[in-house]
Amino acid sequence: QVQLVESGGGLVQPGGSLRLSCAASGSDFSIYAMGWYRQAPGKQRELVADITSGGSTNYAESVKGRFTISRDNAKNTVYLQMNSLKPEDTAVYSCNAGTRYSGTYYPYRYWGQGTQVTVSS
Repeated sequence: QVQLVESGGGLVQPGGSLRLSCAASGSDFSIYAMGWYRQAPGKQRELVADITSGGSTNYAESVKGRFTISRDNAKNTVYLQMNSLKPEDTAVYSCNAGTRYSGTYYPYRYWGQGTQVTVSS
């Protein structure tokens, strides 16, 4: 079992930056790949970025070059640095513990509660 708690969301103007954090507890964080998902109103949840236990990263095309996922296994925390934010980045962002196999991220059932990111002037 692993518990996940996100923080760092908020309201930001277009072009601005936010850093999301996801703190894990209850299990060996370092064995999991971690993913950041987002869900906008009326849309399906999408995988934004994922990172393996060894630090290999993948990104959705829509955020490449703007978002950076990282992790600190000593602090049991995964981060999502979001730069050059756009209104279409507005969504609830959630972190997940899972695994990556053959280049594809597979979520386990461990989810945080989500944090709202709103990009608006």
